[in-house]
Amino acid sequence: MSDDDRTAIRLQAARASVRRSLQNIYFLGIKEFFSLLRDWAMMGVIVFMFTGAVLADARAKPDTLSNAAIAVVDEDQSALSQRLIDALRPPYFLPPRLIGREQMDRVMDMGEDTFVLDIPPNFQRDLVAGRHPALQLNVDATRQSQALSGPGYVETILVEEVLAWAQNHRSADLPLPTDLVVRVKYNPNLYGSWFGGLTSIINNLTLLSIVLAGAALIREREHGTIEHLLVMPVTSLEIMLSKVWSMSVVVLGGALLALTVIVRGVLGVQVNGSVALFALGTLIYLFSTTSLGIFLGTLARSMPQFGLLSILVLLPLIVLSGSITPLESMPEAVRLLMSATPTIHFVSFAQGVLFRGAGIETIWPSLLAICVTGSVFFWIANVRLRKTIGEME
Repeated sequence: MSDDDRTAIRLQAARASVRRSLQNIYFLGIKEFFSLLRDWAMMGVIVFMFTGAVLADARAKPDTLSNAAIAVVDEDQSALSQRLIDALRPPYFLPPRLIGREQMDRVMDMGEDTFVLDIPPNFQRDLVAGRHPALQLNVDATRQSQALSGPGYVETILVEEVLAWAQNHRSADLPLPTDLVVRVKYNPNLYGSWFGGLTSIINNLTLLSIVLAGAALIREREHGTIEHLLVMPVTSLEIMLSKVWSMSVVVLGGALLALTVIVRGVLGVQVNGSVALFALGTLIYLFSTTSLGIFLGTLARSMPQFGLLSILVLLPLIVLSGSITPLESMPEAVRLLMSATPTIHFVSFAQGVLFRGAGIETIWPSLLAICVTGSVFFWIANVRLRKTIGEME
């Protein structure tokens, strides 16, 4: 037998092995669908989380302003403009960042700052001359908790500073010397329900993907079907991939249905971005969260134990992901720790796509971070499952 024949036989065997693995993954995933359909309690949770919970969260109230990120375009370069910049300080705002006028749109599109204040040229000179120059404040309404209350804080601070400065240069009885023109992007009327429902979908994706994947593994142990899997010619990787793809499809389907029916239909929210791009990024993200759920399932011996473990993991993942509280309001150590999880990158990605209508050229760093962290989560979960699957009988 020649070397070419041996190579052809090896390639044929490899193709047959890959085909058999894909068939195993597919049919095991179909089994997960039927197993989930028989679990009425879990089905009820899925329906509620993508309907009632989304509607309830859409009416959530914003928090007070704290450490909001603000950038300033200082086209005046005067003593008054510097005074206004100095007035925007903690605890309400982070130290203002000076940018050029050509950077305004990019800064808003990238979500780097919640507010961008534009001080026009000759602002101080026009004020001294008795004119009414206007300041422009651009607001990123996707930071809903800050966008709703922030303009009021900014207007109060700037008006007080301008009046205090004007009293030293003009009569104190003159009318208000300047106006603040607020331009809100992505949510012109500042409707809290616009982003409350979308944020709920983002958070519920994390919750359900972890719970469903872990519960599927625990269910195998409780129903005794894990013994059937152990005597079948399937590997731990095939078992894990079957649960990952099947539960990911369920969660993604529920999210897209909620986005279409509840958010767009019932709430009347305008989704600016590409739903297809959001679905692609969500699939990549679910690859990591379902892996985390399976990892927790290998640690727990029963469903109650898994529930307690899930609470310990889900609370920090959701609360510290940036979807509820802006990252700028968190301690630096917490931000660094959360950057090692895919959740914080997915929230940034989802907000950029759904809220701001960002394209792949803008959000690719978030997608890359999700892929990297997700791969680490998947590898750890697979190693753990391979070591413990024999003990689940």
